[in-house]
Amino acid sequence: MRLRLARTLVLQLVSSLGAVTVTIRDAAPADVPEILRLVHALAVYEKEPDAVEATETDFATALFPESGTPTTRCLTAESDGTVIGIAVWYVTFSTWTGRNGIWLEDLFVDPAHRGAGAGKALLVRLAEICVENDWRRLEWWVLTWNEPSIAFYRSLGSVPQDEWEVHRIDGAALEALGAGG
Repeated sequence: MRLRLARTLVLQLVSSLGAVTVTIRDAAPADVPEILRLVHALAVYEKEPDAVEATETDFATALFPESGTPTTRCLTAESDGTVIGIAVWYVTFSTWTGRNGIWLEDLFVDPAHRGAGAGKALLVRLAEICVENDWRRLEWWVLTWNEPSIAFYRSLGSVPQDEWEVHRIDGAALEALGAGG
């Protein structure tokens, strides 16, 4: 599978914050500390400040492996040389459409920079990647209490998949199942 990814968007955005230039680009290895900083900020926002176990090494290994293909990708939103937002994502496959798609693991814009359009610009770039590669879906989860984000996503045309229930196996249950049940 040949991915078409490399493209940098430079946007002049005007909002209540004034005129802001935001650059959307693929993350680089030097961005890893900023990505992890924003992941920690996201955890605080999601009321799970101690939940992040990931390290810079974990992100570097997933995003920029020494050999092979990355399992995870990241877009950054940058303003005045500072990473202000991230979109961490990976490729999925739908057995129903027979096509790949994108799972957006995390979208986060530093609260001090919200309202300037960086979040929308990150989603626009992800949608472009889908369209450029003939992928059919861009999907993500949002916490049910996060009403500002839900309203934002719906304004872009997203549709909740209410008929699905999220399931997870981790910790001791994962170890037990992985040991043969």
